[in-house]
Amino acid sequence: MAESAPGPALVDRLASFRVTYMAIVGFVLLSVVSILGIEAALEAYFEAEITEAIRVDPAAGPIAQQIQDRVADTIQNSAWVRIGGVRVDAIVIGADNTSLYALGRTPLPPPFPDPFLEAKRILPATADVFVSVPLDALLPSAIIVTYGAVLIWGLFLYQGHIARREQQQIDAAIAARDETARRAERIGTELEQVRARLAQVEPTERAHNEEIHVLQRERAELHRKLAQLADREAELRDRAARTTELDEERNALEDLLEEAVEDLSQRESEIQSLQARLKRAEKSAPAPAGKGRAAEQLAKRFRTLYKNVSVDDHALQDIIRLRDEAMKLRAEEGIKKLDDSPDTAGTRRKVGGLPPQLSIFELGFAGKGRIYYTRGDGQRFRILAIGAKNSQKTDLEYLSRLG
Repeated sequence: MAESAPGPALVDRLASFRVTYMAIVGFVLLSVVSILGIEAALEAYFEAEITEAIRVDPAAGPIAQQIQDRVADTIQNSAWVRIGGVRVDAIVIGADNTSLYALGRTPLPPPFPDPFLEAKRILPATADVFVSVPLDALLPSAIIVTYGAVLIWGLFLYQGHIARREQQQIDAAIAARDETARRAERIGTELEQVRARLAQVEPTERAHNEEIHVLQRERAELHRKLAQLADREAELRDRAARTTELDEERNALEDLLEEAVEDLSQRESEIQSLQARLKRAEKSAPAPAGKGRAAEQLAKRFRTLYKNVSVDDHALQDIIRLRDEAMKLRAEEGIKKLDDSPDTAGTRRKVGGLPPQLSIFELGFAGKGRIYYTRGDGQRFRILAIGAKNSQKTDLEYLSRLG
């Protein structure tokens, strides 16, 4: 099982202990460093003072006595030594290694009669200075007391801050507890009110729920019907599109049928006109005297009726040999088409199997009938022969001899 995290109070208490420990350690370190720093500073100070003290004037008296007196006066009369309790030790040695001052006054050698000879023997003197600050002296005690007072004052302020913050946390916790209690009381009251309301409206809510379920089922049924109607609409739209295409196709076929009926009516009118002309020509012409007479009359009629077409005698004989009057009328109808408008005459193709210098075409009529023609000299078209399927071989042999 996992351990729970420490609370805010425990964390603050541990932080307070850490701050106290760090303050005490800082106090000790700062005191030691301060005392050592003061010792170093005083040592430099007394070295300078004693160095100045051993500089004497030979004319003022004995050299050794002057040095000893000045050094002792510098050390003993210093306020750091008298009041602060600083211990200063000095060793002064002359140039001839004579001890002039060693940790206090020492016996001096007898003075020379001539001070200048003494100065020449002793000077320059050298001095070694030793400074120490005892812990029971006034100066380190003052330092320790000052730092202790600052430490105690700082810890007092910090503990006051911690106490105020803890008091604020306690006050906030009490306020939160009171607010939670009031909120719990309000929730209990609201819960009782809701229970009373539920007891009153539960039957009505049950009826409403049943009605909602019914409406939901009706809505699902309506969605299903809407989906069916959408499918039906799509199907009807497809049918309508196909119906529109069929209507367009029917209209096109009706237009084609109307054109075919008009063309058929026109062809019937032309056939009737040709039949009437034929009857008038037969009535006005004398009785024929054989096939030669009939061919002559037919050629005369063709020259009269069709100005743009010339018909060879062989083609006239072919028309006469057509014993079916309907075939004759259909053949003449083809000739009339060539005379009127060769572009709509329905040319089948160029006749094959003939010498290459011949350019002969065929025009179909009445299903099996064929009109063979070419370009004439003075006329637009020249009818060469007229035949049917059964006479095709003979007709082709005749056309081949034309070349």
